[in-house]
Amino acid sequence: MSEVIHADHHDDHDHGPAKGLKRWLFTTNHKDIGTLYLWFSFAMFLVGGVLALVIRAELFQPGLQFVQPEFFNQMTTNHGLIMVFGAIMPAFVGLANWLIPMQVGAPDMALPRMNNLSFWILPFAFGMMISTLFMEGGGPNFGWTFYAPLSTTYAPPSVTYFIFAVHLMGASSIMGSINIIATILNMRAPGMTLMKMPMFVWTWLITAYLLIAVMPVLAGAVTMMLFDIHFNTSFFNAAGGGDPVMFQHIFWFFGHPEVYIMILPAFGIVSHIIPAFARKRLFGYTSMVYAVASIAFLSFIVWAHHMFTVGMPLAGQLFFMYSTMLIAVPTGVKVFNWISTMWRGSMTFETPMLFAIAFVVLFTMGGFSGLMLAITPVDYQYHDTYFVVAHFHYVLVPGALFSIIAAVYFWFPKWTGKMYDETLGKIHFWLSFVGVNVTFFPQHFSGLAGMPRRIPDYPLQFADFNMISSVGAFIFGLSQVFFLYVIIKSIRSGQPAEGRSWEGAKGLEWTLPSPAPYHSFTHPPVVKDEEVLG
Repeated sequence: MSEVIHADHHDDHDHGPAKGLKRWLFTTNHKDIGTLYLWFSFAMFLVGGVLALVIRAELFQPGLQFVQPEFFNQMTTNHGLIMVFGAIMPAFVGLANWLIPMQVGAPDMALPRMNNLSFWILPFAFGMMISTLFMEGGGPNFGWTFYAPLSTTYAPPSVTYFIFAVHLMGASSIMGSINIIATILNMRAPGMTLMKMPMFVWTWLITAYLLIAVMPVLAGAVTMMLFDIHFNTSFFNAAGGGDPVMFQHIFWFFGHPEVYIMILPAFGIVSHIIPAFARKRLFGYTSMVYAVASIAFLSFIVWAHHMFTVGMPLAGQLFFMYSTMLIAVPTGVKVFNWISTMWRGSMTFETPMLFAIAFVVLFTMGGFSGLMLAITPVDYQYHDTYFVVAHFHYVLVPGALFSIIAAVYFWFPKWTGKMYDETLGKIHFWLSFVGVNVTFFPQHFSGLAGMPRRIPDYPLQFADFNMISSVGAFIFGLSQVFFLYVIIKSIRSGQPAEGRSWEGAKGLEWTLPSPAPYHSFTHPPVVKDEEVLG
C-alpha cells in the first residue's frame, strides 16, 4: 500500500514537458478532449482551405495555369473529404464534448476512455489520407463522393489507404455518438426531463442516432470497393455483372443523412445564441424539437435526389422530388421560430449574434436553391454544374461553419475565462461575410449558364464570374487566418471575462433555450433600454 501511495505522490510532482504531453495524450476530461477536437478541426480546416485555394487559383482565368488536370482532381477530392470529415464534423464533436456534460449537469462524458480513443484515431486517419497525395500515382482523384468505377477500376494505388482512412473516421464517429447518447440519456441532472434539455443537447442526441445509423453504410460501401479492387469481386463493375448505380444508392443513403449530421448541431447552436442576444426565450421550443426530429427522419428517405439523372423510373423520381420538398416544412418552422425569437427582442449585435443572423439569412438562401434542385425536370439542367456547388457551399459555409465560429465566440469566455476583442471579432465577421458571398454567389450564375463542376478549364464566357469567385475565396481564406490570430491573442492577453460575459444579458443563463424551470416566471425578463445600451 505504501508503494502505491509513494507512486501517486511521485506522479503529482512529475513536472516538465512529459506531464504536459501526458495530459493531452491520456486525458479523459471532456473539456480537454473537446479542446483537442476543436484545435484538430481548425488545423484540418486550414489544410482543406489551402486545397480549395489551389482550385480557385487554377480557375482564376481560363487555360491551365498552375496545376495539371490530374492534380486538380486530387485537390477537389481531398478538399471535400477533409472539410466534411476533418473540419466540420470533429468541430461539432468538440463542441458536444465541451457543452453537453455542462448543459445536462453531468460530471463528464459517460465513457471517458472511449472518448479519448475516438479522438486519437482521427489524426492517424487524416495523416494517412493526406499522405496519399505524396504516393506514387497520386492521391484519390475521383471526387469526394468517390463514385465507382472511377474509385475502383480506374483508381490510383493509394485508394487502399483512403479506404482504411474512411474506416477509421467512421469508427471514431460511431464511438463518439455512442458516448453522446449514453451521456444524454443516463447522466442528466435530476429533474431535467427530455423536454427540458437545451436545444444543442437535443440536436446532438438526434445527430448521434443519425451517425450510428449511417456510418456502417459508408463502411459497407468502402469495403465493397476494397473487394472490387483487391479480390476480383464485381459489386460495382458492370463487366462482371455488378452495377455502378448501386454504388450511388449506397453512398447517398449514407451521404444524405450525413449532410444533416453537419447542420443539425448548427441549429442547436443558433437556438442558443439568438435568444441570448435577443434577451427572450426561444420561440416555440417544442416545435423546434419536433422539427429537428422530422428533418432527421426525412433525411433517410430522400437520398436519390442526388441521382435524378441515372435513369430512375418516373414513380421513383416523383417520390424523391416530393419527399425532398417536404423537408422544407420543418426547416421553415425553425427559421420562423428564430425570426420570431428576434422579433421585438432587445437585440444587441455582438460577434456571435452577427454570425448567427448571417447563418439564418444565408442558410435560408442555400435551402431555397436546394428546393430548386429538388424539382426533377429542372435538376436535369442543374445537375453537376456550379449551381450545385453554390447550393451546398451556402448550406455548409455560412451554415455549418458560421455556426461553429459563432459558438467559439459565444462560449469562449466560459471556456477560457478571457474575453475576445469585440472589434477584431467584428472585423473577422465582415471579412468572412463578404468573402463567402463574393465566392459563392457568382457560382449560381456560372452554373445556370452551364459551367460544369470539377473541371480545371472552361470557355471564355465563364471567365468574369470565376475571377470574382476566386478573389472572394482568397478574402475568405485570409480572414480565417485572421480568426486564428484573434483567438490566440484572446487566450494569451484577453481581458478577464466577467461572471455574466454578455453585457446587458441580465440573468440569462447560457443554457437558455429550454423551457423555464417550473419555479420561474413564464414571461421573458424585462430589460430596460438603458441597461441594454449600457
